[in-house]
Order: sequence, then structure tokens, then C-alpha cells
Amino acid sequence: MLETTTPSTTSPDTSTGVSAWWRALSIFLILVVFIGWALGASMFEQFKSQIHHLEAKLVEIPQVREVSVLLDEAQAPALLLTYDPKNQKLQVQRLNEVKEGRGQSLHVWAITDDDTPRLLGVLTNKYKTQQLDVPTQALESARSLGISVENKDRGPYLGKPQQPWLFKGWLVQKAI
Repeated sequence: MLETTTPSTTSPDTSTGVSAWWRALSIFLILVVFIGWALGASMFEQFKSQIHHLEAKLVEIPQVREVSVLLDEAQAPALLLTYDPKNQKLQVQRLNEVKEGRGQSLHVWAITDDDTPRLLGVLTNKYKTQQLDVPTQALESARSLGISVENKDRGPYLGKPQQPWLFKGWLVQKAI
């Protein structure tokens, strides 16, 4: 028998599938996109939380509405007074080194248009800054604030200062 040889018509194997490298790369990129999305969502939630925290903190901050700089006889600033109507606090900050004597106390007054003084409080210590509880109604119709030095034992007589004004200044309503 004769053997006939036929030329081989088979071609080399060509793969129709995707390379393992491309699969690994696509899986890696999907993981990167997922991690990026999760990070972005987490950062957005943290940002929202910080905004809510700052909004709540902003509500708690005193809102100064009235300001007064009390001047001494040389027209130099002696005291800075600021009023927070929300907390009903009058903050008194000393700007000079004037101190009252042992038997004296500083009385804070609201002065109306007709020069009628209304006692707001007494500065009980010699610290640079002090707060007084003052209801909002006490500052109604007040055009200026004043400080008088009174005797600790006797104090003001009939709701009026016994001594002349030590410091005095206009009460200014701050624009909000």
C-alpha cells in the first residue's frame, strides 16, 4: 500500500478568549472605582456631619447687638460694654487700669433720652472682664451707658447715682 501524504492543513492554535492579564487589569480597575466611590461617599457624609455640627455651634455663639465704649474725662477709652440679648448678658471689659477703692464699687447705668439713669448692675470684682445679667427691657430707650463710683455700704440713693459719671459713652445698636 501506498501511503499518500497529504499536506497538513491545520493552522497554529489561535485563542479567541481574553488574556489573563486583561482580566486581572479589569478586576483591579473595578476594585479601584469601587474603593474610590466608597471613599467619596464616606467623605461626603463626614462633610455633612461637620456642617451640621458647625451650624449647631453657630447658634450657641453670642450675638452682640449693642456696643458701647465708655470714655473717661480725657476722652480716652476706659470700658468696652457689649450686650448679648439672647443670653441677656452685658459683658464689661476694662480698657484702662483705673481701680475702685476698698470702700467703693462701680455701678453700671443705662441712661435714657431724658437723662434718667437705670441701674443695670454692680461690678463686684476688679478683673479685666466681667458679665452682668441684664434683661433686654433694661436697655430699652437707653441712649447711653455710664459708670459711677458709689460707696459699697450706702450705694445709690433713690435709684440715682450719688457721684458724677466716672465713665460715659453712647449705646450703639450694631447692624446684623
